[in-house]
Amino acid sequence: QVQLAESGGGSVQAGGILNLSCVVQHSPHNSYCMAWFRQAPGAEREKVADINNVGTTTYADSVAGRFTVSRNNALKTAYLQMKNLKPEDTAMYYCAARFWHCNGPFNYWGQGTQVTVSS
Repeated sequence: QVQLAESGGGSVQAGGILNLSCVVQHSPHNSYCMAWFRQAPGAEREKVADINNVGTTTYADSVAGRFTVSRNNALKTAYLQMKNLKPEDTAMYYCAARFWHCNGPFNYWGQGTQVTVSS
């Protein structure tokens, strides 16, 4: 069973930087899409970025130019670097994975890590 283990997150002031990591465990191969989602209290879950197995990335408009998603297939790890953070970026962040392409529902989820940005 594929499992995702997240790390990173925490509290930072507006304009700061945080980095998240997500290790994929027990995957039989590297042909999967990785994505980062976030959910703030009372809000719907939002996909902020994804990256496919060849490194093609997409971003939500709300984070484009500030967040960077990357992956290291040898380490089976995906990363989310978040720069120029804003209070509205405060949310629980989740990594997710699905085999093959990025279109479609994600089958595997991390436990979530809290990101809090103060003004």
